[in-house]
Amino acid sequence: MRYTLSTMEMNLDNEAALVEAILFLESEPLAEKTIALIAELSEEVVQKALELLKEKYAAENSGLELKMITGGWALTPKKKVWDLVKERYGSKSEGRLSRSAMETLSIIAYSQPITRAEIEGIRGVSADNMIRLLTERNLIKEVGKKDVPGKPTQYGTTKEFLKFFRLNSIADLPKLDQEEAERFVLAR
Repeated sequence: MRYTLSTMEMNLDNEAALVEAILFLESEPLAEKTIALIAELSEEVVQKALELLKEKYAAENSGLELKMITGGWALTPKKKVWDLVKERYGSKSEGRLSRSAMETLSIIAYSQPITRAEIEGIRGVSADNMIRLLTERNLIKEVGKKDVPGKPTQYGTTKEFLKFFRLNSIADLPKLDQEEAERFVLAR
């Protein structure tokens, strides 16, 4: 049975509780349309329930927040709480990235699409192992070929990268200061 806005006023707390439970149980962020299908609610009701949940989790004493990640909604620990618990509860498959891997990943994230030679031009060392590692971890992928002689492969970040860093889109990356931004332009 699909609920509409007319029945929603009476049941919004119940519908929000249902949406909350679905988000808690799902391991991936969910689009509003997907939540509506799972909950058998209209998208309008899901949107209202999400608004109610956002208000609930905005409270200072809440350790969770409702956050848009990779185009879908997810319940995630607030940053201040996550910093305290990520050591124990961070996904075991994520593991840690070495400083070299993080540097290479940063270059790709801020300069994409970018070729291996351009990455090496910025880092000053071979990037083969780091590219292989980041590709295996599904944090980067081949996104095309550069239109220059030899047609080198260009790399960019993946949806898994966004989830790993809890970002909704690449536009959510922290802004670079002038000196950092100039560093990422060296290979261009």
